[in-house]
Parts: sequence; structure tokens; C-alpha cells
Amino acid sequence: MLPPVSLPPGLIISAPASGTGKTTVTLGLLAAFRAAGLEVQPFKSGPDYIDPAFHTAASGRVSVNLDTWAMPAPRIGALLAAATGADLVLAEGSMGLCDGVAAAGETGIGASADLAELTGWPVVLVIDTSGQAQSATATALGFQAMRPGLTIAGVVLNRVASPRHEALIRDGMAAHGVAVLGALPRRATIELPERHLGLVQAGETADLHRILDEAGAFIAAHCDLDALRHAARTTRVRPGTARRMPPPGQRIALAQDAAFSFTYPHLLADWRAQGAEILPFSPLGDEGPDDSATTCWLPGGYPELHAGALAAAERFRARLTAFAATRPVHGECGGYMAMGAGLVDAKGQRHRMAGLLGLETSYEKRRMHLGYRLARLEAAMPGMAKGTRLRGHEFHYSTILAQPDMPLAQVEDANGTAVPETGSRRGLASGTYFHLIGEAT
Repeated sequence: MLPPVSLPPGLIISAPASGTGKTTVTLGLLAAFRAAGLEVQPFKSGPDYIDPAFHTAASGRVSVNLDTWAMPAPRIGALLAAATGADLVLAEGSMGLCDGVAAAGETGIGASADLAELTGWPVVLVIDTSGQAQSATATALGFQAMRPGLTIAGVVLNRVASPRHEALIRDGMAAHGVAVLGALPRRATIELPERHLGLVQAGETADLHRILDEAGAFIAAHCDLDALRHAARTTRVRPGTARRMPPPGQRIALAQDAAFSFTYPHLLADWRAQGAEILPFSPLGDEGPDDSATTCWLPGGYPELHAGALAAAERFRARLTAFAATRPVHGECGGYMAMGAGLVDAKGQRHRMAGLLGLETSYEKRRMHLGYRLARLEAAMPGMAKGTRLRGHEFHYSTILAQPDMPLAQVEDANGTAVPETGSRRGLASGTYFHLIGEAT
């Protein structure tokens, strides 16, 4: 029997709330440690497509999502194997440290604190110190009191106004035994651009390498990298084996371009590990699915930003329609919308979509739809039988104008409340608004 794989020590970079700068700190740390010659494995707590792509660019290693609401502990343990051979693990939290849903899922409520307790990784709190001084200490102490099972390694002070401001905060922290691991003055040149679903994607950030280089140098100059590395602790969960998500087909035509880019690395890895071959194509390039493919998968992304180009992509639409006559096609969120009859953009203009489904969606009146989803399939979809229970996540601003086809699933939010975004099916075409994360146990 082979000995268990040893994983490197890790830290979770978290914060009291969104918007404090934890992504910039995480990217800076990844870049700084990499520049110092360390192999650092990034992870992301929770459902997110955008941050992990930046992690990957900064570290040179593929970032993996770990989700305590959607994933059982063995699944998280198996995904931790991505850190094999690294010197250090850095996981970026989501929202505030203890923020999650009200009802527990597979391993927790989806909070970064759940992941910290499961793995044993100490927490580095990034605190926005704007408008406060010694009072910032209460934030760190409060999290420790709220979740005594956590280890708070220390804090990184962000948006420090002046040396005097920093000295006052450090005095408050020192008086209560809270380690200050870094103090960052305000600096706009390394902040990342944003759009309505969060950060602009890594592949669209023209000066990404400059931003990452500057972020790494900035963090190295203002944080104690040695202290941070020494604060990391051994990963408590050992890599193991867990049920993989079955591939939707043996040869998968996967839409991949600026309009369709939201794919979880763990799902692609699952498919490949089971012998599936992935054949990328670009709808924006007016390409259709490979004729040799057995299934077509349209992931989420930003079809609303490219609706005109998709409407004009006649070759893509014709080839997709021909493909769907004999083989299954499935779409998630943006891919689902692109499979519909039409999409109304933010200016109120309707654009023709593929027409495999009758779905009509609109961005003219934006309304956020956000949250975990638990679905029970009412019909088979590629790779999954009728009755299969799935866990996923929904995040979009579009509104359904018409959803005339048969529902694909019964869908609930994390509280067990039914949601109207049931997905659709017609012939061999199917789609969901939620992004699949994994099967429910």
C-alpha cells in the first residue's frame, strides 16, 4: 500500500467583507512567493470562475475551487491533491470570513471559515483600515471569538493612510496580541478592473503581467513574507479518492472563447481522468462543434457582451443545430441563454440566438440572481440519469421573458425554496441557469 501523499502547509487569505482587497493581496502574495522561487498552489473557497484564472496567471499552477456547501469532505480531500509538490498553499476566501448560507450543505455553509476549520489552515485577515485606527483590532478579535475553532494567524492592513495611521493600528493590535503581517498604503495602479459579475477576466486584462509584477513587488515591500510562510500550518485533510463527475460524453465539443469561458477546472479534470477528450471551439469565431464529438457543452460566460457577434455567427448556429439533431447539447447560464431563441441586451435590442430552445432572456432591466442551487433532474442530461441530484451555483443579471419548453429539473435554493429557473429541455437540447459543481450525496 502506498504511503499517504504529504501536502504543503497552507494559509487562507480572507477578510471581514467583500471589497477589502483580498484578491489583490492574494495575487500579490502568489506573485511575490513565486518570484522568490517557491511553488505555491492556489485554491479558491466557493463558487468563482474569475479569481482562479488570475491565481493561475500569478502562480503558474492551476487554481482549484473548494466548496464546503457543494462538496463532501472526501471530494475536497481529493482536490487538495493539486497541491502535491508545492512548497506552500494559499487559498483565497469568498465574501466575509464567516459568510455563507443559512442551512449547511455537504460539509458546511460555504463559508471560508468552514474550509479553514476543515483543512487546519490559519487565516490571514485583510482589513480595510479606512476611517479607523485602534478599532481595527476589534475586528480580528471578534472573528476569533465567533469561531474559536479557527486560528487567526494575523492581519494585513490595507489602505493605510499614513505612517502615523499605521503606528496607531499597530499599537492596538500589539496590545491584544494580534500579529500584523503587512501594512499596505493606498495604491491604485495594481487594482484590477471590474464589471457586473466581478473582475474582468484574466484573459481580457491587457496589462495583466504588469499588474501581477507590480502587485508582487508591492506585497514583498510591505508584507513580511517570512512571517507569512512560517504562519502556514500543515494541511489537516489528506488527499483521498472521491466519486468523480461522469463526463457528458466520450468526445466533448466545448465552447471556449470570450463569450463562453466559465468552466470549473475540477470538472474538466474529472472528465479527462475518465478518458474523455475535450475538443474546444469558438462560437465567436463562427465555429461549430467538431463533427467527431459525441456531446456539445456550452459553458457560461458573457454572451450578452457579444450578442451581436453571436447573432451574426450563422455557421456556428447552423452547425450547432445540425449537431443537436442527433447528439446532445447542454448549456449552463450564458450557454443556456445562447441556446435560446433570443437575448435582449442592456439597450433593449433583441438578438437572435441558436434557437435550440424557446428561452427568451433580457438584460434590459437588470436583476441579480445569486445563490447555491440543489436540483433533481426530471429528465436525463448528458452524463447524468433522470433523478440525479446536483449541486450548483447561479449568478447572473438576466431575466427570463419566456421559458416555454419542458423543465429539466426541480430546482431549490440553499434554504429549500423552489426557484423558477428550472432549466429547459427540447429534444436532445438541455440547459440550466445554474453552473454545475457536483452531485449531491
